Amino acid sequence: MSDLDILARTIYGEARGEGSEGMEAVACVVMNRYRSHKWYCGYTWMNGMKVPSIAQTCLKRYQFSCWNKNDPNLDKVLKVTAKDPQFQDCLLVAKRAISGDLKDFTNGAVYYHNTKITPYWAKGKSPCYEVGHHLFYRER
Repeated sequence: MSDLDILARTIYGEARGEGSEGMEAVACVVMNRYRSHKWYCGYTWMNGMKVPSIAQTCLKRYQFSCWNKNDPNLDKVLKVTAKDPQFQDCLLVAKRAISGDLKDFTNGAVYYHNTKITPYWAKGKSPCYEVGHHLFYRER
């Protein structure tokens, strides 16, 4: 699967119910991670060289819960098609993110979580952005 497809599926799995702003915010986080070249960036091999990959950033183990084997969204993420109107929206957001037409409005966020939970890594941190049911954070 391509960067576009995997990014769109990640947006779908993580924020399809959050409206366009929420979906764009998740795309910003993925792109911020991808551009960072830090531990949460995923890589692929191209012409014998390890290079950053948007798809591998999305698929990196335990980074985006919709790709976790036990996540209830995984089946939906894998089965959704371009006939689904929400997925069509996700594809458009992903295209804008990859082309550089989606500017980061999350203040450099590289993490987020649903407001219904407080993961261990968020304790003591202040969100830099909030939309819908998600809180976004920069790296310290």
